Amino acid sequence: MLWLKLGAGFIGSSVIAGVAYRKHSLSAEGAAAAVVIGTALTAAQEAAWFLTMIAFFVSSSVWSRLGKKSKQAAAQGYEKGDRRDAGQVFANGGLATAIALAAAFMPEAWAEGWSWAFAGAMAAVTADTWATEIGGWSRSQPRSIVTGRRVEPGTSGGVTPLGLAAAASGAIFIGLVFGGLQWAFGGQAADLVLALAAGLIGGVAGSLADSWVGAVWQRMNRCGVCGCDVEALSHCGRPTRYVRGARYMNNDAVNAICSAVGALTGAIAAWAAAVISG
Repeated sequence: MLWLKLGAGFIGSSVIAGVAYRKHSLSAEGAAAAVVIGTALTAAQEAAWFLTMIAFFVSSSVWSRLGKKSKQAAAQGYEKGDRRDAGQVFANGGLATAIALAAAFMPEAWAEGWSWAFAGAMAAVTADTWATEIGGWSRSQPRSIVTGRRVEPGTSGGVTPLGLAAAASGAIFIGLVFGGLQWAFGGQAADLVLALAAGLIGGVAGSLADSWVGAVWQRMNRCGVCGCDVEALSHCGRPTRYVRGARYMNNDAVNAICSAVGALTGAIAAWAAAVISG
C-alpha cells in the first residue's frame, strides 16, 4: 500500500508541478521541491491533506496572476517574484508536510491534534499569500503593523484593511476545504467546525506574525536610486545594500515562522473549540 501511495503521489505531483512550471508559477527547482512535498504528503496521509495543499497552491497562483499591473508598485519591493522557487515551496509547505509525516507515526489518539496543526499551518501561509496578493490592490496606503505609520507599498510589515480581510478570507477558505474534505471522506460534521476554528485562528495569527516579524526582524535593503527600503536584492535596476534586520531573516524564513505560528495556534484553537462544544 505504501509503494502504491508513493507512486500515486509522485505521478500526481509531477503532473501538477509540470503544469505549474509551464504556466510559470514554479521555477524548475520549485517544481522539483513540489514533487518531493506532494509525494511525501500523499504517502503519509489521506487525500484530504494533499488536496488542501493543492487548494493553497492553486488559489495563491490565481491571485498572484490577477491584476498584476495594479500590484506592480508593491511587487517591485518584494524579494521573490510570482514564479515560486524551492525556498518558497519548502517555506510554505515544508512544516505542514513534516506535521503530516509526524502524524503518520503517532498514536491514533494524537492524530486529530496533528491534523488541526496541519490546518493551521496551511491556513497561515494561505492567509499571508492572499493578504499580499489581494492587499496589493488596496487604494489606501499601508500602515506599519508596529508603529501604525504610513509606509510605502511593498514594505515588510505594512498592512491594509483590504489585506487583513483577504487574510481572514484565505484562512476560512483553507478551514472549509480541509474540514469539508475530511467530512466528505468519512469524517464527522464536527470536523468542519474544528477545521474552521483551526483555519481562522491559526491563519490570521500566522499572517499577523508574518507581518510583525517582517517589520521587526526581516532583512531590509535600501535602493541607492530611489532611497526606498525593500526586501529585494535589486531595485530600480541596481543592487540594493543591507540597512537593517537580521541578515539571515529573508522572506522564506519569515514565511516558515508564519507557518509555525499558524500550526501552534490552529491546534490550540481547535482543542479549545472541542472543549467548548463538549
